Amino acid sequence: MTADFVKNARQKGPAARTVAKYREAVELYGSTSLSVRAICARCGVSYAGFRSYLYKYRRDLLLSRHGVAASSASDAAHTRLRGRRGQTAAARAKYGDALAACGDAKYFEYNVSQIAHLFGLNPTGLSNQLRAHCPGLLERRELERRRLGFADNQQRGVRPWCREQYAAAVKLLRTTELTLPEVAEKCGVSFTGLRQHVCFYHKDLLQARSELRERAKTQKRKGHITGSGRRHEPTPESRERYREAVRMYAQSALTIREIADMTGVNRSSLCSYLRVWCREETFARRGAEYREGASLSQTKQYKKTTAAKYAPAIERLRAENRPTSEIAAEFGLHPEVFRQYLKEHEPELYARQGMMRASNGRSISRRSMEKYAEAVGLYETTAEPLKSIARRLGLNYNSLGGFVRRNFPELIEKNKECSVPCDGSDAE
Repeated sequence: MTADFVKNARQKGPAARTVAKYREAVELYGSTSLSVRAICARCGVSYAGFRSYLYKYRRDLLLSRHGVAASSASDAAHTRLRGRRGQTAAARAKYGDALAACGDAKYFEYNVSQIAHLFGLNPTGLSNQLRAHCPGLLERRELERRRLGFADNQQRGVRPWCREQYAAAVKLLRTTELTLPEVAEKCGVSFTGLRQHVCFYHKDLLQARSELRERAKTQKRKGHITGSGRRHEPTPESRERYREAVRMYAQSALTIREIADMTGVNRSSLCSYLRVWCREETFARRGAEYREGASLSQTKQYKKTTAAKYAPAIERLRAENRPTSEIAAEFGLHPEVFRQYLKEHEPELYARQGMMRASNGRSISRRSMEKYAEAVGLYETTAEPLKSIARRLGLNYNSLGGFVRRNFPELIEKNKECSVPCDGSDAE
């Protein structure tokens, strides 16, 4: 890593060439009232790039233009132009005097449209500001105008036909987590019209959905609304792009790399898509059942390709009473690796084939113990020679003798000690 790279990586603020690029545009933005788009057209710079530069590096100018005070550069970096809801600083500066006039008794003889013209504003814009941010003021003003005899007999509030048009959409918004665009499309109404209707006449619904989004910030659940108001789900384009890959992942034993090569998608992108949007399939592939909030790291690493590799050997082991090492050798498997796989994924079969603890504390083969248990019992409780026991039970003497010597040497010593007095008593 070069020294220049480290220096540039640690440098704070914009690069020198970026400052030079936007210098003229910044001067115009700070000294004139031209819009950002007009300044970009005059200086020949990108609108998105210059806007991003202002938001990131010249927030002092940005806040100043919108009438927001910031005492220092650090305060400017953490000062928002507007909160999550409510008026922007620019709207407050633009409509503030007119809104104050609407609540002033000296202007009760004028309607909202006339007040807007007195202050050089658009009547629709002023009325929208009243409905959205000062609904109580609007109601008090209309009541006072009626009391003073200034009523103009105009319909105020929501129109009956408008209430009927949006009734089904409002009901869906109250009872489901569908977003505004989804509800508008489902009910066949205008999205902007529905948004304005809810904003003006159903503020309780806005508050309820705002609280729902606030709760959703701490956790994202597939198919449910998020803190941004969008549904947490893949886009239709992504769903279509990975449809075949997901099908192969769920129905075949192919690896992700093989699936990505066959479907022509990026392997890392496919891994990310499966991890985020296909958790049920991911857990099922590991032999686990998915539960909401479950962590993938708590499941065993279980691959379908590995299961297919060991499946014939496992079936043979179930069907035949043979040692694990013989079955592993027959199918070209490593005995210890095969035993470990059985221990993790076939615990019952592993217990049948595996080791057990004898009464003397030694670890011995379960199959061998089951085979020689009767012979060991007779050898322990009687004075009959081991060769005679093997002949009577139809066992190979060398195999039985080796098993006893390896695992029960104390029985041999005990049998030797008992043989001397027993012979002497017989002679008597």
